[in-house]
Amino acid sequence: MKTGILLINLGTPDAPRTPEVRRYLKQFLSDERVIDIHPLLRWLLLNLIILPIRSPKSAKVYASIWTEEGSPLLVHGKNLRSVLQERFGETPVELAMRYGSPSIEQGMASLRQHECDRVVVVPLFPQYASSSSGSAIQAAYEEASRHWNTPHLTIVPPFFDHPGFLEAFHEVARPIFQEPPEYVLFSFHGVPERHVRKSDDTGCWCLTQPECCSTLRAENRNCYSAQCYRTAQQLAAKLELPPEQWSVAFQSRLGRDPWLKPYTDQVIRELAQSGTTRLAVFSPAFVADCLETIEEIGEEAQETFREAGGETLHLIPSLNAHPAWVSGLEQIIRESLPAAKG
Repeated sequence: MKTGILLINLGTPDAPRTPEVRRYLKQFLSDERVIDIHPLLRWLLLNLIILPIRSPKSAKVYASIWTEEGSPLLVHGKNLRSVLQERFGETPVELAMRYGSPSIEQGMASLRQHECDRVVVVPLFPQYASSSSGSAIQAAYEEASRHWNTPHLTIVPPFFDHPGFLEAFHEVARPIFQEPPEYVLFSFHGVPERHVRKSDDTGCWCLTQPECCSTLRAENRNCYSAQCYRTAQQLAAKLELPPEQWSVAFQSRLGRDPWLKPYTDQVIRELAQSGTTRLAVFSPAFVADCLETIEEIGEEAQETFREAGGETLHLIPSLNAHPAWVSGLEQIIRESLPAAKG
């Protein structure tokens, strides 16, 4: 039985223009795992408020990071796929986006053309969240089930503390840490607090216990926040950072509902006001540079930091197609690759 590999990232508009951005946001925010409210309320919120207001604003922001080759997220994804294809040889490797192009449908179709009856699905999200990993996995199963000859799927689990993932970020950060920053902030993409509570099978642990996310355990094994803290703890240990020199924050909140705290923009302002002049920021929820890293941290957070009295904010680049990440991801995939058994 021939095996194929399907890499899945979140997605990107086809162009940095309002119509394309609106189409992308509509697909993204219509997902019930992303905005998990009553369908009618979601439709009203999306079509009457979010899309009319956010689409033109987001288009301008996307235009500011767009490259001659296209969207950074897609460019890095294609580069990663190409290098991995060299590593895996005759095992086909395809790239898909949960929202936008190339779609999961297109990725699966390409693997079918390669006569792959077994597909290793690789959600490129280090920490599990229902709105990212969960949605991608659901979409992959739904696409597979549409066909009479259903492909056999293997899902690569979250790799938030996998040595290959951690070592890759350590290698990417090494040049910047030649001159150690005064403080290191690990900024993860935020999610609404209710998403974290819904991941709690016990119903009485997440966001109810003191420091409930500080240690990964059975009760919070599926908690996005706990997995984020685990990533930060492991990276801080590799970087030999003392506890007082680093912390965790969450970025990219949307709407008025409470999201995971503390908020990155507020923490960055407070650090500058308290006298921190040199700050390094990791975004370890992303494996490729995108709007949330390049613009939100590299530009917006940089401006916030300087306005509040800071001097230098270093955005640690994402993993993209760095050789250490290619090797780490290859290891992660091979651990789930049925064909490795012969």
